[in-house]
Amino acid sequence: MSALLAGQALAFGPSDVLHSVLDLSGLAAYALVGFLAFAEAAIFIGFVFPGETAVVLGGVLANQGKVSLPVMIVVVVLAAIVGDSVGYEVGRHYGDRVLRLKVLQKRSKAIDRASAYLRAKGGRAVFLGRFTAFLRAVMPGLAGNARMPYPRFLAFNAAGAIVWGTGFVLIGYAAGASYRRVEKIAGRASTGILIVVVLLLAANALRLRRKERKGEGLGPVG
Repeated sequence: MSALLAGQALAFGPSDVLHSVLDLSGLAAYALVGFLAFAEAAIFIGFVFPGETAVVLGGVLANQGKVSLPVMIVVVVLAAIVGDSVGYEVGRHYGDRVLRLKVLQKRSKAIDRASAYLRAKGGRAVFLGRFTAFLRAVMPGLAGNARMPYPRFLAFNAAGAIVWGTGFVLIGYAAGASYRRVEKIAGRASTGILIVVVLLLAANALRLRRKERKGEGLGPVG
């Protein structure tokens, strides 16, 4: 079924594919939303088909009673984890060839910045990259190409997928709106969630630093 859905995705434009999500229910809805969440990083279609909007529409379908909300969340999270893992393996084995593709050469400066960000932040870059469309498509491949240990990649990838997948399905469920309105909500929500995540990480880092300073102050004298 996913092969058929993939063919349909290539036959129509991005808006047509995303709008068709609202006409589906049951297994077909799970398959299309899951495929788009999977394929963003796995086969680099994130430049063309925004999986994030499809995930929000999956929440809209749950609001309409066409799919189960918990099942849709599980499908999205698993599809995102598996898709990023495939993207990681593609980058690990074929990274240099993939980066020479014409569609990526046009974005070489952005990819260089993403690579520098990955080198500087490591696993945190994988987690935070989940909330930016461009980084969501390329970060797994860059992590594989950089030979980041897979267990470390998987841990940060899974954490990002759980927060992202759950958050955006619930946004769609709460919105319960039309495709056009949800499409606008998705971009704003991504920025909002990213800001919240960064603030939480910064607060945690500050708390740990204060703990360390207190520990130094209570240490033995001389």
